[in-house]
Amino acid sequence: MRILLIEDEPGLILTIGDRLRKEGYTVESATDGETGEARATAGVFDLILLDIMLPKKNGFDVCVALRTKGILTPILILTARGQTMDKVTGLKIGADDYLTKPFEMVELLARIEALLRRNQEPTAPLPAHFEFGSITLDVRSTEVTRNGELVLLSAREFQLLKYFVEHPGATLSREELLNQVWGYRSVQSTRTVDVHVAWLRQKLEEDVKRPLLITTVHGLGYKWSA
Repeated sequence: MRILLIEDEPGLILTIGDRLRKEGYTVESATDGETGEARATAGVFDLILLDIMLPKKNGFDVCVALRTKGILTPILILTARGQTMDKVTGLKIGADDYLTKPFEMVELLARIEALLRRNQEPTAPLPAHFEFGSITLDVRSTEVTRNGELVLLSAREFQLLKYFVEHPGATLSREELLNQVWGYRSVQSTRTVDVHVAWLRQKLEEDVKRPLLITTVHGLGYKWSA
């Protein structure tokens, strides 16, 4: 198992690196955010240990950049910050877990093992073709039809619709949609999501004023209810 440690404290790099190598892991390290992002992008790793307070580029920005590039390697955030919002922010932008400094090495090892085990669990492949009454969606051809007629969607509208149908029944927040579909951070305007949902409803719903496919969960977001 290959682990990338992005951390600027020499003592931690030495301590964590030595312990992980004794446990049988191969460890590479980077001491600033830009170098860490470049190595994570160019190499193949099973796990990334990512500090937040880094030179050149902070860990939050590195995490967003990697997820935007489609890199799904599990990310465990290491941070001296104890504020709840920092932890929530890390999870919202795509990190898989967090650990607040100072921490016990045995806890770090347990978190690493849990993330690696979770990442190795087989998942059922998603279908390439969906049908919802009069509507069909073909992932491979990127085509959507309604009552047999082709529905013209922009690339972003198709990506948003695809994300909805791949998460049926789940309440999806605007922040999650911005992150997963647009690759934006949650500070972006949520009107972007609302406008695109409105466009999809115009093209897919039988009654736009009473949507049955993409329903609003007030105060939380949207849900694919077909």
